[in-house]
This record gives sequence, C-alpha cells and structure tokens, in this order.
Amino acid sequence: MSAQTQAASRKAQWKEGALGYLFLAPSLLVFICFLFYPMLRSIYLSMTLTDPRGRVADFVGLDNFKDLFSSGQFFTNLKVTLLFVLLTVPTTIIWSLVLAALTHNKLRGMKAFQFVFSLPIVISVGTGSIIWSLLFHPTAGMLNYFIGFIGISPISWLADPNWALVSVSLMTVWMNMGFVYIVLLSGLQGVPDDLYESAKIDGSGPVRTFLQIVLPLLSPTLFFVLIVSVIGAFQAFGQIHILTKGGPMDTTNVVVYSIYQDAFINFRFGIGSAQALVLFAIILALTVFQFKVLEKKVHYQ
Repeated sequence: MSAQTQAASRKAQWKEGALGYLFLAPSLLVFICFLFYPMLRSIYLSMTLTDPRGRVADFVGLDNFKDLFSSGQFFTNLKVTLLFVLLTVPTTIIWSLVLAALTHNKLRGMKAFQFVFSLPIVISVGTGSIIWSLLFHPTAGMLNYFIGFIGISPISWLADPNWALVSVSLMTVWMNMGFVYIVLLSGLQGVPDDLYESAKIDGSGPVRTFLQIVLPLLSPTLFFVLIVSVIGAFQAFGQIHILTKGGPMDTTNVVVYSIYQDAFINFRFGIGSAQALVLFAIILALTVFQFKVLEKKVHYQ
C-alpha cells in the first residue's frame, strides 16, 4: 500500500471517528453536567466544612470521614439500610416470580391478571406512598379494619418502632413489584414451549419442571433483577420521606435519608457528601461481588 493510500485511509478513519464523537457530544455533555461534575463536586465537598448557609468555610481533608466512621449513628443507619434491603429485595423477587409463574400461560383471562400485577409500575413513589399512608392509618385504615375481623388489635403501622420499617418495606415491595414482574414474565415467555412438552413426556411434574428446567434458563433475568433491585433498595428515599421521615426513633432512617437531612436540612454538605461517597463505595462493592460470585451460577445461552 502506498503512502498516499495510507494517508487517505487514516484521514477517512479520523473523519469517521470525529463524526462519531459529534453524535455522542450531546450525551457526553449530559453525563458531564449531571454525573461527572456532581461526582467531582461531592469529592471536594466531602473534604470541607460548610457554614449554616451551606457555603464552604474550611478545608478539613479526611476529617469528615473520620467523624463519620467514629459516629455510631452512621453504622445504625447502615444497619437499617441493610435490613431494609433484606426485607424488600428477596420478597419482591420471590413474590413477583410466583405471580409470573402463575400467569405466564395462555389461559383465558390471564391478560387481565398480567395488567393488574404490572400496574404498580405506572404509579409514582409519591402517589403510592399517599395511598399506603391511608391504608396504614391507625383508626381509619383498611389494614387495621381487615385484621380486626381475625381478632388482632389495631397496629400503629408507621408510629410503632417495631412495625415502621416492616410497613415501609411492605409498601416498597408492592411498588417495585410491577417492574420486577414484567421483567420476569418476559423471561418466562422466552422459554420455548418444546421444553415444557418434553418434560411432560418424561414424567416431570410442574414444580420439578419449573425448578430444574425453567429456573436455570431464567437465571440471567433473575441476575439482572437482583442487581437492579439491590441498587434501588439502597437508594430508596421517597416513601421513607413521605411515610415516616426516618422515624420513629430512627428505625427507618436509612443512609440516603440521613444524607438528605445532613445536606439539605442541616446544610452540612461536607458530612453529607462523605456519606454519599461511602454509600457509593458500598453499592459498587456489592455490585462487583454479585458479578464476580453470583454470575458464575448464571446459565447464558
């Protein structure tokens, strides 16, 4: 190949690359403005102290992180967050999987059930929280009305420290069920019908077929749902802010709500940014762990 041909080829590649970056420029601009700059700003703020108006007053280095880890309140909030994740993520996935398994067949009337079970996906966190706050009302709520029929005394769902986190978790399971149900239902509908017929011919029952054949084929979908659900649970805020505001007695004060209180109520942007970075590191570590360990059990085809 002559030097002139090589130069023309490099020029064409350069033009093609420049055109690609030109098309990517709007997306890159959005990422820079709303992702990379806030991240760098948070790193800077985590090393500063702010005055009551939220303005930077002093540079303190890693002192905010030292104060954070020496404070028992942060670990209490982290414990509440982990408990919230354990209450919501497995429950949502298992419940949605059961509903998807019962409604993915082509029997008459299944479309109506699929519509009902996927309905929570279109309801906002604010609207869902208001609906459940009415259900949780200690005197006029429907939940206490129905449990009264079986002889159970009324429960202060959101005011009782023993029930507050369970109540918020119950609402969160319902709210997340729509998305998880749709994803799992799509995964089940992707399983070939021939496998069901072959298993039936071999004498395999419905439960055995589901556990030994369908679940391994559904493992990529379950893995995706697990990753998304864990990240979403760590970032839960709206329902806690509306229903309990972190109470009673900090029993629902998750890390994200603590960040909101420190940064936007008390204007302690330094300690709030430090908590945000620690939370980011925890979510990143858990995500990497899931990819390194749990992905080995995923059966891709």
